[in-house]
Amino acid sequence: MRRGLAAGMAALALLTGCTGGGHREPLSDTAGGGPRGAVREAAPDRPGGQGSATPGTEPSEPADFRSTFALDVDTASYGYARRTLRDGALPAPRTVRTEEFVNSFPQGYRRPAGDGFSVSADGARTGSGGWSLLRVGLATAKSDPHVPRRPAALTFVLDVSGSMAEPGRLDLVQDALRAAADGLRGGDFVSLVTFSGKAETVLPMTRLGDGGRNRLRHAVAGLEPQADTNLAAGLEEGYRQAAEHRRAGATNRVVLMSDALANSGETDAKRILDSVRRHRKEQGITLFGVGVGSDYGDALMERLTNKGDGHTVYLSSRREARKVFVNQLPRNIDLRARDAKAQVVFDRRTVGGFRLLGYEDRAVADEDFRDDRADGGEIGPGHTVTALYAVRLKKGARGRAATATVRWLDPDSRAPHETSREIGTGTLTRGTLWTDEGFPRTRRDGRVSPYLRLAAVAACFAEELRRPGGGAAGTPPAPDRTAPGEQARSLPAAPSLDALRAEANRLARDEKLHAAAGGLADDIGRAQRAG
Repeated sequence: MRRGLAAGMAALALLTGCTGGGHREPLSDTAGGGPRGAVREAAPDRPGGQGSATPGTEPSEPADFRSTFALDVDTASYGYARRTLRDGALPAPRTVRTEEFVNSFPQGYRRPAGDGFSVSADGARTGSGGWSLLRVGLATAKSDPHVPRRPAALTFVLDVSGSMAEPGRLDLVQDALRAAADGLRGGDFVSLVTFSGKAETVLPMTRLGDGGRNRLRHAVAGLEPQADTNLAAGLEEGYRQAAEHRRAGATNRVVLMSDALANSGETDAKRILDSVRRHRKEQGITLFGVGVGSDYGDALMERLTNKGDGHTVYLSSRREARKVFVNQLPRNIDLRARDAKAQVVFDRRTVGGFRLLGYEDRAVADEDFRDDRADGGEIGPGHTVTALYAVRLKKGARGRAATATVRWLDPDSRAPHETSREIGTGTLTRGTLWTDEGFPRTRRDGRVSPYLRLAAVAACFAEELRRPGGGAAGTPPAPDRTAPGEQARSLPAAPSLDALRAEANRLARDEKLHAAAGGLADDIGRAQRAG
């Protein structure tokens, strides 16, 4: 990956470099939406019109041009990757989720004036083969610091197993809880449940006013690592406490803080997940996951919070702990929308194929979009959600390319709401994505948002890390495969890490993106050295 960028190599980055890396098995669409990450193109003369979805095949009439997924504001995948890269290693490909990399960066969307979502869309040509990048953005309004928020009733479930003795685990959890003690209000309620070989409530539900803040600090100071990791027992006790002390009109949430390495008691992920799901359904209590540790059970934590209608973050420093529990506290504990889902419907008259980047674990059957019993994502104030699509327009296409819709339930009344935005073909062809500095065949186009470019760099970086051997110098990409009877096309190679890093450094010159883009450039450099 340290080799220079050959001419034209970026042209289809969003198709070859940003399509799931080594996950390039032949895929097929179904009426339920098909697997995420598949290019939606139907092959001719197939029974039932169900064609294979394969990177780089010529499109025919699509069987289904809808893309549906649960909204996801997780950022733990990128946080954990950064920790691993700083330690001089590459993250395991299975821990890299493209949407979480993208959603870790500022997007610059307009926000709604009140409750609900804004829907934004922009795009640009990638420079080859008629393919463009489309960015669909959903955003909620930020909380007003001058308007009192609803009180919170938080049950912290804390891992005090032996593995948490490593620096950067239990000590970081304690730092985060001290920050929470500062950031929460006197009218909020907190309880602490610890687990190792068994679970124990060390602080019953306590109002932080009237001396409760000091009781919380005292309980936090007394935490010490013990033995095994009975995560299931911790969650059971935590949800029991949360249900027993559930407060009407408050945000009731369980906050799991752990390295998620269960090794005693119930360790079967499915049974733990079923327990979380049952509690969510019965009591409406959501789960917020906070991951720590160099050895971290990322997959289990992510699946737990998906089932618990929550989201995850990863902490590796005191600064990040304060950011999550003080600066970003309202969006991490409050709710603006329940079971939020997005659906993008492409117009078959103008679109020949498309690919959603990421969201494989958040797929929703297309017909379940308006089924309010189907799980979606829980969204707080000030959250943004970005979906990136590689889209190929048909030759000479004009008019509507797609319609993006978000549907959610009011967090109190459970009343359903929707808002939509129509996306024209001009949105996808307004400018060229890549800059001349990183990609020699194109010139810088001021009509393309720098936020879109930053999202594209983050996505391509994630997809490179997902590829087997990703980040290693000179590692060839996995070959594309086609279904029988389909004509494969020659695809340009993905951008090199050198090119992506150069683009991130250029974006860092923008004052609004300086810290985010500069940090991304540093991470790409670490991946090059680790490879």
